[in-house]
Amino acid sequence: MFGLEALDLARMQFAFTISFHILFPAITIGLASYLAVLEGLWLKTHNDTYRDLYHFWSKIFAVNFGMGVVSGLVMAYQFGTNWSRFSDFAGSVTGPLLTYEVLTAFFLEAGFLGVMLFGWNKVGRKLHFFATVMVAIGTLISTFWILASNSWMQTPQGFEIVNGQVIPTDWLAVIFNPSFPYRLMHMATAAFVATAFFVGSSAAWHLLRGKDNPAIRTMLSMAMWMALIVAPIQAVIGDFHGLNTLKHQPAKIAAIEGHWENIGDEPTPLILFGWPDMKAEKTRFAVEIPYLGSLILTHSLDKQVPALKEFPPEDRPNSTIVFWSFRIMVGLGFLMIFTGLWSLWLRKRDKLYTSRPFLYLALWMGPSGLIAILAGWFTTEIGRQPWVVYGLMRTADASSNHSFMQMSITLILFVVVYFALFGAGLGYMMRLVRKGPKIDEGKETSDGGPGKQRTPARPLSAADDDDADSEHSLTKEI
Repeated sequence: MFGLEALDLARMQFAFTISFHILFPAITIGLASYLAVLEGLWLKTHNDTYRDLYHFWSKIFAVNFGMGVVSGLVMAYQFGTNWSRFSDFAGSVTGPLLTYEVLTAFFLEAGFLGVMLFGWNKVGRKLHFFATVMVAIGTLISTFWILASNSWMQTPQGFEIVNGQVIPTDWLAVIFNPSFPYRLMHMATAAFVATAFFVGSSAAWHLLRGKDNPAIRTMLSMAMWMALIVAPIQAVIGDFHGLNTLKHQPAKIAAIEGHWENIGDEPTPLILFGWPDMKAEKTRFAVEIPYLGSLILTHSLDKQVPALKEFPPEDRPNSTIVFWSFRIMVGLGFLMIFTGLWSLWLRKRDKLYTSRPFLYLALWMGPSGLIAILAGWFTTEIGRQPWVVYGLMRTADASSNHSFMQMSITLILFVVVYFALFGAGLGYMMRLVRKGPKIDEGKETSDGGPGKQRTPARPLSAADDDDADSEHSLTKEI
């Protein structure tokens, strides 16, 4: 049907489930660190605004964390159900790495999450802050192990193959494989940037609706400082990551650039836009800038970038997809940098919270970080094809022996269940965002906080139905 085979459906199913899943850990990583910063600032300054923001975002964090755990379990099961031959081949590497993630990160998060969410008036301030910090560290440790596993599949090191199976010989080489440091920094930074724009978009929505208070202003201010500082850093990290990819996965870079062949000793131009045609082996409607491809990708004006025609057709990634997914990611990155710079310009003129054109931009940029993460993952994973373990095992040899009908049924079920379950979860989370922080929470005591008697935070409570703005939503505003 439509020229698809069981393997294609297996790949589609994995891509669909991981696309849903990756959104939740990205926000979880950023929000966990944001909550730690908020509580730390409250403890240091005794400014109740930080406390109120902590309670507000802890509710959203709790919902997001739960959806991330549930969607992550599905990913683990798919290795055994749909990719059993891959598990048999590389399970001795990927299995322990994922186990280390559970033993370190997940247990750390689970151990302190209850204290963080429900222990606000039951434990001391320092212990509660310690629990929040531990949860934040746990999310970063989880990122460490997941990226170590995925990076090893991109640039495998520290192993030997015995009887058709990968046997680790040097765990330090396995973990700290050549692409791991760049991919870890790139993903962690992307999570922080995505969260910053999510927070900033929420603040912009409330300001546009006329809800202006210190908590909302603090949300927007902190988010824009993060965008101003971290978005340019992410661009630098991306440049180093690109140089590393050129060294270890040149075919991926050639596909990303839509670059088919080198002409003599001429430097490689940068193709801004075009349509890579895999059958015709050329990029149609190409808009090129001479020399710029060599300058960006090799940091010189005379070196050439490997071209797709230098690789056998069966070893070429799908340039049509990764060419555009990469440009979506980079384009959104430039918009993020622009938004941060504009916020600085407005901040100096005391118009950050009143400029409606800027607030609308901040509102629309809310999902930009998550979209950029998805585009980046598509570039990374599709650019690795046709290999599931680069240079060692092809994707066609990694899948389980399922029929087309079996894969069709499971894919349809996944789509229906995911949209129903996680759609409801996302709707609930946006309902919490719509309500906004309560600036009067905890006024029955002089300062509130851990160890003080007051109304406990309810991290899973939703917005009241009689909220003055209940008839509105972020979706309707957009």
